Amino acid sequence: MDRAKGQAEWGATSTCDHPRPGHPNGMTAMQDPDRPRQLPLDLGHLPGLTRDDLVVSAANGEAVALVERWPDWPSPVVVLAGPPGSGKSHLASVWRSRAAATALAAPSLSAGSPSAVEVLVEDADAPELDQTGLFHLINRVRAANGHLLLTARRFPAAWPVTLPDLASRLKAATTVEIAEPDDLLLAGVVTKLFSDRQVEVEPTVVFYLVRRMERSVSAAIRIVDRLDRVALERQTRITRTLAAEVLAEMERGDPQA
Repeated sequence: MDRAKGQAEWGATSTCDHPRPGHPNGMTAMQDPDRPRQLPLDLGHLPGLTRDDLVVSAANGEAVALVERWPDWPSPVVVLAGPPGSGKSHLASVWRSRAAATALAAPSLSAGSPSAVEVLVEDADAPELDQTGLFHLINRVRAANGHLLLTARRFPAAWPVTLPDLASRLKAATTVEIAEPDDLLLAGVVTKLFSDRQVEVEPTVVFYLVRRMERSVSAAIRIVDRLDRVALERQTRITRTLAAEVLAEMERGDPQA
């Protein structure tokens, strides 16, 4: 993908060219309301985590630019900090693929791969972080001219770090914030998720959802999945009315939503 597309990369339209065969959003007319409901098949729609699937806006633009600068980073250790659902894991997955990096679990870094010099550690601000293991990992990566990408909800200064040497190492890291998703990013994500399912949805429906949904990528995934399932079950198009109904169900905590 052309990186210069920037914020416009999610596309100028929220419809796809080829509706999924048999999907109501590919029909030109509503189905008979008395027709028995069709049980939707679980086709295992998993959100893509490649660079082409990444939607860029002002909320994550700085972080995306830094990841794409690899290996020309300002320091060997980079921290991506942002709230839950802001897309940290997606961006980390893009970097891991690009750098052929090894992913290690934060609680068991001491038992990690001793030879890896391109390393990803997610949720590095978790209370169960292996602090001694992270300290030695940072030293090893720096000595080997490698790179370490950490994801966290908070900046390193707010982590529950009790090891002074580790705190010192983290102060030298480059920290980039991923903000809460803005309207442009959420609209792009919702559009991309529907497009991946070959479902046509009007832009007005997309922005209706964006203005009312939880500000997170994970919420967008849940909402699109639920809307697609309900539309298939009822053999109807995804309209603003259906979107309002599904959002209300999810807000009430409906177990089927």
